[in-house]
Amino acid sequence: MADLHINRAHSLGFAAARKVAYAWAEQAEQDFAMECTYEEGRALDTVTFTRSGVHGTLAVTKDGFELNAKLGFLLGAFKDKIEAEIVKNLDTLLAPKAAAKKSAAKK
Repeated sequence: MADLHINRAHSLGFAAARKVAYAWAEQAEQDFAMECTYEEGRALDTVTFTRSGVHGTLAVTKDGFELNAKLGFLLGAFKDKIEAEIVKNLDTLLAPKAAAKKSAAKK
């Protein structure tokens, strides 16, 4: 089994971070056929995700995201590619204003 561990700090605050986490969960369900459950807490929300060959959690706080996942034997061979895709997706969700500014500047 291969382990993934990704940390991202942010300055969004808890309410905005929660919105990003919901968007991430929806994207994981649509793009990767994950089953996601979202548990809200006072200072920590947890997204639990699973599908054949992978399971893990995304912890959401007012100032950070922490993703931990275990990849099964077959998906473990693609760990680097999977990790890069998760990082890209999470970073894109964390910087929507910067992406909007870039696309507006190109027009």
